[in-house]
Amino acid sequence: LTSSLFSHKSSKREWKPLEDHSCTDVPWLLLFILFCVGMGFICGFSIATGAAARLLSGYDSYGNICGQKNVKVEGIINSGLDLTHKKYVFFLDPCNIDLVHQKIKSLALCVSACPRKELKTLADIQKFAETNGSTLCSYELQPSEYTTDPRAAKLCPKYPVPESAPIPFFHRCAPVNISCYAKFAEALITFVSDSSVLHRLISGVMTSKEIIMGLCLLSLVLSMILMVIIRYISRVLVWILTILVILGSLGGTGVLWWLYAKQRISASDVETQIAKDNLQALLIYAISATVFTVILFLIMLIMRKRVALTIALFHVAGKVFIHLPLLVFQPFWTFFVLILFWTYWITVLLFLGTTGSPVPNEEGFVEFRMVGPLKYMWWYHVVGLIWISEFILACQQMTVAGAVVTYYFTREKRNLPFTPILASVNRLVCYHLGTVAKGSFIITLVKIPRMILMYIHTQLKGKENACARCMLKACICCLWCLEKCLTYLNQNAYTATAINSTNFCTSAKDAFVILVENALRVAAINTVGDFMLFLGKVLIVCSTGLAGIMLLNYQRDYTIWVLPLIIVCLFAFLVAHCFLSIYEMVVDVLFLCFAIDTKYNDGSPGREFYMDKVLMEFVENSRKSMKEAVRGGGTEGRELKPMVGADEE
Repeated sequence: LTSSLFSHKSSKREWKPLEDHSCTDVPWLLLFILFCVGMGFICGFSIATGAAARLLSGYDSYGNICGQKNVKVEGIINSGLDLTHKKYVFFLDPCNIDLVHQKIKSLALCVSACPRKELKTLADIQKFAETNGSTLCSYELQPSEYTTDPRAAKLCPKYPVPESAPIPFFHRCAPVNISCYAKFAEALITFVSDSSVLHRLISGVMTSKEIIMGLCLLSLVLSMILMVIIRYISRVLVWILTILVILGSLGGTGVLWWLYAKQRISASDVETQIAKDNLQALLIYAISATVFTVILFLIMLIMRKRVALTIALFHVAGKVFIHLPLLVFQPFWTFFVLILFWTYWITVLLFLGTTGSPVPNEEGFVEFRMVGPLKYMWWYHVVGLIWISEFILACQQMTVAGAVVTYYFTREKRNLPFTPILASVNRLVCYHLGTVAKGSFIITLVKIPRMILMYIHTQLKGKENACARCMLKACICCLWCLEKCLTYLNQNAYTATAINSTNFCTSAKDAFVILVENALRVAAINTVGDFMLFLGKVLIVCSTGLAGIMLLNYQRDYTIWVLPLIIVCLFAFLVAHCFLSIYEMVVDVLFLCFAIDTKYNDGSPGREFYMDKVLMEFVENSRKSMKEAVRGGGTEGRELKPMVGADEE
């Protein structure tokens, strides 16, 4: 009775693709909206407290905002001044940078104009003030006192005063010569030992900016071309990689045993401790390589049939991109939205850096600090960066999953929606934003502790003992692995939600059961498939880098073009990763759909398969192999009936 009840319950819980849609995880959507309202409050608070004005117009060391009338700060001299005509911030020693606290250690003043040429003496500073009306010394000194008052050594700028120009939109006088920041640049770019190298690197980038843009466009085109042709070369590529791995493992093992035999013969003549140690090491390496090769062969033997499924899925994924061409542009929209959000986040972060109440520091100058509970807005803002970024990426995953699910479970491809991507976006916005918010929050919960541990590890570098360092790295590694596993499970949960319109937990449980039932297939797809896509990324980077070397070699206007080539290769890898990650996402969604299709359909009338002809051939071959294995035992399998329109491809 118990077993019959269980089977009855399990039969009720069947997958019904695209039959109905309902709102999922609504409380989590409300929580996410409340969180976003809190993010908006932080932005509004920072603007209302004058942080925006201080950031854009700048302020001096006495708390005065440049370009306006100011209120007196109690206990601070030179505060509360009318600086309507002094719109620019000028630092008396702009090159004195505190790398630890990331700020300029210098007295800041509001001036009416930045010095457009180098001023070498106090007399030049005085002449500049009399000619341009811009006083570069502290407010209590008159221009006529610059050369006579002994306080001028502390209250006037360090000379020679470098030529400077105002930064657009931020009203700060910045030195024109970048060598002023050579120390800061060297701290960021450790391989730069002198400013001349930095100048040559920057000049190389500026001179070859057209080539850099052209090569970046080339990487974009190569990525799109690879996504189109990979469906045609997937079968050949997989077997070429398999053969190369087999030959490489056999060759490496053979070389190690050959070296061991050679060393053993020569060691019989020379009996030294070093020779014995080398011989023993070679024996260990050879045995390890042999064990590795045997294990690799066994894995390939077990998974050889699953490799065929990977090839079929890659082939069908290529068809998906033909029917859904807008999938190619999905990384653009995601990247664009992320850039908009990151720009907003950085802007608010800068606002928070200048918000708060004026407080005198140890030197008697003014700093703006938040006190009380408001100082924890930083943490809220950082959590917002992680959660909303993960939410945007999860929206992309749900959009892709919804579009591919629609493609797979539509029997007649002519009946596909005009734009399945937009239809998927519409379902996401109307029904599943709560599920996306919950999934992205789970990733955030894992990512935040890992980032905290990474920060602690960075701060304690060189101070902690070896045991503590090892434990920290182990914890970081474990959290990273957990994050990757949860990301993969989340992606499959979004696919299950797109199919059955169930909430996140139910979808994650259902997807997990399907993945466990097909563990070997999952392993094959995530090893062979990921390695194929990795090789695709390497191919695009190498092709773009080779083209860059050939083009940059003809440039004679500068001496160093290493930096332009590095920029191009990094951009090429980023573009290839974005595009091929979409391909990988499509393959994963197709696999889950295929696993559900084979579990709940058998090809009989009324339970026809939804799968593509290529996947149908894989299933037929698998069944033939099973029937050959049992030598005719059992009943004959039913003839598989493909979905309507599958032969049209």
